[in-house]
Amino acid sequence: MTSFTSIKRGIKMLSMTQQEKVRINIQLPAETKEKLFKASSKQGKKVSAFVRESIEEKLIQLDRQDFEKHMKAAYQDLAEENMNICEDFKFSDAENLPEVAP
Repeated sequence: MTSFTSIKRGIKMLSMTQQEKVRINIQLPAETKEKLFKASSKQGKKVSAFVRESIEEKLIQLDRQDFEKHMKAAYQDLAEENMNICEDFKFSDAENLPEVAP
């Protein structure tokens, strides 16, 4: 039985092979480079695959943060609009109530 995660990874790998690949060069402190090589080795991955996946994860995280920021602003705008509507109609509810004798 194939797990969803392995299917997802298979699709991700397939899409990566179909994409145009480009090469970039980066500079890292020596200590960071050593940590990178150790971490990728522990994961059983090539350094390039480890770096690519890390970058993809970070980009997804940034997209999610941006989405959440926009959603928060939209919810706040909607809440303000709802408060304005409530204010506009606060007396209209009382119009339909039966009068109470003192």
